[in-house]
Amino acid sequence: MAIVTVGIDLAKNVFALHGVDEAGAPRLKQPKVARGKLNALVAALPPCVIGVEACSGAHYWARQFQAHGHTVRLMAPKLLTPYRMTGKRGKNDAADAAAICEAVRRPNMRFVPVKTEEQQSRLMVHRARQGFVAARTACVNRIRGLLSEFGVVLPLKAEVVRREARNHLEDLPGYANTVIGDLLSEVAHLDERIKQYDAHIRAMAKDCTAAQQLMQLMGVGEITATALVAMVGNAREFDSGRQLSAWLGLVPGQYSSGGKARLGSITKAGDAYLRSLLVLGARAVLNAAKGKTDSLSRWALAVAERRGYWKAVVAIAAKNARMAWAVLTKGETFTLPA
Repeated sequence: MAIVTVGIDLAKNVFALHGVDEAGAPRLKQPKVARGKLNALVAALPPCVIGVEACSGAHYWARQFQAHGHTVRLMAPKLLTPYRMTGKRGKNDAADAAAICEAVRRPNMRFVPVKTEEQQSRLMVHRARQGFVAARTACVNRIRGLLSEFGVVLPLKAEVVRREARNHLEDLPGYANTVIGDLLSEVAHLDERIKQYDAHIRAMAKDCTAAQQLMQLMGVGEITATALVAMVGNAREFDSGRQLSAWLGLVPGQYSSGGKARLGSITKAGDAYLRSLLVLGARAVLNAAKGKTDSLSRWALAVAERRGYWKAVVAIAAKNARMAWAVLTKGETFTLPA
């Protein structure tokens, strides 16, 4: 019988393959395949379903396999763990490939949409900017920590740290003056880098119709809109806005038993960067809601009064995620609620 399903355990240099037929019987076992030979080996297979763990390089390989006529399914690593360890002890590449092959055949398995090269290139802009912001925060905190050794205790606000560090620069002895001066120069350099990437994001938002439509939503600006387009891509991969919200980890975890429903804190599944952007936008919406008469502002204020500030913020972020799904699926036919 022909191979119908293949599981591939990705790596940097050595890959493992496991293929089965319609009955589930193993027909292909390749525990060690060199990187340079993987593409040719997959190209020689008849068109089949290929399961891959969503990890570094997974989207690249998915596009390569799709070019050979295969159907590629990416799966989150945490969803593969039960199949990897079922009835087995230990872990190796061959066992991982077999587990991936088993998991991709399950009817209720959830899959990760394959990103295009354009999506990944736009997402790289966000990742680089995110790294620059983290480096700047670390540099500012380093300045605060070093100055505290000389009795100069500064608040958390970055702008105050910059100003006060410059004011105390001439009072610092010896190498301390040199170090703080260099760190301030590094902060200024990172500021310029972040401004450059902000300009890249503005250009992406201007050129993208979907991003422009997303920016109609309250609490969704250029950064959030372009990140949503790059991360989500084809929103029709999700059955509903609620599913997209769950994919971003903005729904409560469920701990129900014995017929009693227990809802905990949000799951925080999915991409933390995109979720944080939606939460920050939701805070802005709630803070600006007072005095407004539109339905979203009135609803946000009512939730905050009934359930508290932070639960209202998460509720607004989840609503924005659901409306973002509607925008991405309906396009120009989407209209904001009155």
